[in-house]
Amino acid sequence: MAQQRSNKPIPKTQSELTREQITPYDGRGLAPASNKQSRANQISLKDDTVKLPIIGLKDIDEAIVFYFKNVIKPSVIQNGAKIDVPVLYGSPERWSSVQKDGFYRDKDGKLQVPLIMFKKSNIEKNRNLGNKLDGNEVSNFVIYQKKYSKRNIYDRFSILGNRNPSEELYGVVIPDYVTVTYQCVVFTDYVEQCDKLIEALNFASDSYWGDKDRYRFRAMIDSFTPTVELAQGQDRGVKATFSIKLNGYIITDTYNRDKANLKKFYSKSQVTFGFETVGDLETLTAQAATPEAQAPARFFDGQTGLSTTLSTSGGMTAPEIAFLTLNTAAIANSITTSTSTFTSRTIATPPLGFTITEDSFQVYVNGVLIPPTQRTTTQVSGNIVVTFNTTLIKYVMKPEFEILLVGKFS
Repeated sequence: MAQQRSNKPIPKTQSELTREQITPYDGRGLAPASNKQSRANQISLKDDTVKLPIIGLKDIDEAIVFYFKNVIKPSVIQNGAKIDVPVLYGSPERWSSVQKDGFYRDKDGKLQVPLIMFKKSNIEKNRNLGNKLDGNEVSNFVIYQKKYSKRNIYDRFSILGNRNPSEELYGVVIPDYVTVTYQCVVFTDYVEQCDKLIEALNFASDSYWGDKDRYRFRAMIDSFTPTVELAQGQDRGVKATFSIKLNGYIITDTYNRDKANLKKFYSKSQVTFGFETVGDLETLTAQAATPEAQAPARFFDGQTGLSTTLSTSGGMTAPEIAFLTLNTAAIANSITTSTSTFTSRTIATPPLGFTITEDSFQVYVNGVLIPPTQRTTTQVSGNIVVTFNTTLIKYVMKPEFEILLVGKFS
């Protein structure tokens, strides 16, 4: 027995419902949803020179070290000589040694001063700056455009042909904004040396730390806690503890990011059509004055009922040209059940050889064209009156209707 096919509708996923609510911030539209089942989104990155940005916690740590060593450049004066203060990342072994002894010694047991040591103590997610909406099916992208590519080669022919070529775009998922807290300790021999280092660090607070050619993050230092340790039979130590709160961001390269990130797509090529003017009234008048032997055949040359003078003349007169180009539009001023009146309007007087019929006018009722067989246009005193055959139209006119008359009148 054949299995019956179910006609039940398939409900949309949460990701599809979310994407319908997103409005693109630029004119190029939304990046397509990442779907490994759709081959349209499987674009090869072979021979692609563009690399997607990857920012990890290690980059933030390196920004701290770079700023210490290349911008702050901490140093102290010892025995009349300037000594650069080394900066170390507090590995678990080093930090355990500091917590146990109160200061840091090398593998030979020698006290290491002066010294600045730091370590990561807390990572907090900041949801006020950005949100991917769904981490496993990302719907919020930042779109970057490659200026020129194989599909968008630099030339001037696209401008002449009114063609917008296909653009090569990269959809990069927005980063995860985080607040990273670092615990830091300054070790010196003397209080004066410790104070100088605190002054330098306090001055560098609230600025952007890191390499200007890579990534920079805003770092803030709120307080310092200086202490002096002087115990009998032990080395004297001066230290100061403080915390650095750094506003950073992370763009990971883990598997789920690779699955969700779109990476690369193309925009649609467009061809635009505009209006083109082939002549103006002066050009048409000059061409109309061309001798008949040199002038091409015109539509009015073969008409019957024209005077002999017109058919043998060298061109059209100014009144004839004005009559042919006349095309006025007006809205009815008053409406009854079967008529509409256009006040202070006069049907144009045709020149010799031209006539005005019902086909010389177009009448629209609420945007619908009424055929000439269902209406009559007449001149009544200083007004134009259009009478409708309501029997053929099958409805009557109402005052709230909009009736438009287009034709040869003034």
